[in-house]
Amino acid sequence: MNVFRVNQPGIFTTIQDLGRFGYENQGVPVAGAMDEFAFRVANILVGNNENTPALEITLLGPTLEVLEDTIVAVTGAKMTPFVNGMKRDCWSSFPLRKGDILSFDYPSSGARAYLSVAGGFLGEFALGSYSTYTRGKIGGIRGRRLEKGDILSCRFPLQFPKTQIVPNELIPVYLSEEEVRVIIGPQHDYFSHEAIEKFLNSIFTITKDSDRMGYKLDGPEIRATGKHDIITDGLVPGAIQVPSNGQPIIMMKDAQTTGGYAKIAVTITADLSKLAQLKPGDRVRFKSVDIKEAYKALKDQERVLKEIYLHLRPIKFYNLKINGRSFEVSISQI
Repeated sequence: MNVFRVNQPGIFTTIQDLGRFGYENQGVPVAGAMDEFAFRVANILVGNNENTPALEITLLGPTLEVLEDTIVAVTGAKMTPFVNGMKRDCWSSFPLRKGDILSFDYPSSGARAYLSVAGGFLGEFALGSYSTYTRGKIGGIRGRRLEKGDILSCRFPLQFPKTQIVPNELIPVYLSEEEVRVIIGPQHDYFSHEAIEKFLNSIFTITKDSDRMGYKLDGPEIRATGKHDIITDGLVPGAIQVPSNGQPIIMMKDAQTTGGYAKIAVTITADLSKLAQLKPGDRVRFKSVDIKEAYKALKDQERVLKEIYLHLRPIKFYNLKINGRSFEVSISQI
């Protein structure tokens, strides 16, 4: 069932799920939502399975014409959605009616928002995932970002779950400078103690040459004691390579599956969502933790998701007509 016509596609809007696993040995990246936490909550808000395909919106949102009545949710970056010019809350679900126009404001914090629809978006299923991997031209809509005139369809017959909002205290705060936790290695022996300390005690800026494949950083040079090249080995999202110019690169969801630069550290899984919300010009610092703390951080993140499941607040929308004028009113439970 067709649910949206794309009037304006935004800068880089793609269909994503939680990723494509099991094909790294064939050179196929994991891909998937950059901010898995926000992506999962978007699906929770409309009653979908957490891995249901949704739109990942980067920096500038699309303008969508609604083709059928439905329920959607927006999470992630503070990129306020508007329905026919009327503001809706981020981190909430809300109804759309045939003929409505859904648009978005510029993000006041964060870089990526997620738009889920009840029933999930229909995309091309490739190698076990709907995720769009644009460099490989697979998944999503013919492996590319949205284009003007695209028709977006729903995977399953439309259902109309109750509309809900996430309590403020459970919504992440996105800053322009973040501390990201890392585990040092696996090629830390390529770097002196002083170089590792410099890496951990410096502030790096995300450069404009950053995308879903990797974030190139600008900051103090981190020099290896010898060559920066290694015999090519595996890469995972979050791995931090240091090439010969001494400027670290953080690998992200579309990263190649192998690399030949020494990896000074690997970002812990729980902090990948935080990284995903940084944009060019934002800054990042690194803090060394051990594997025990990395597991604890992941458990803490899962605990917050359970809290969200338990404490979603109903929000209801009404159309009122006063003195001949129409108003839309929403009321949420406190």
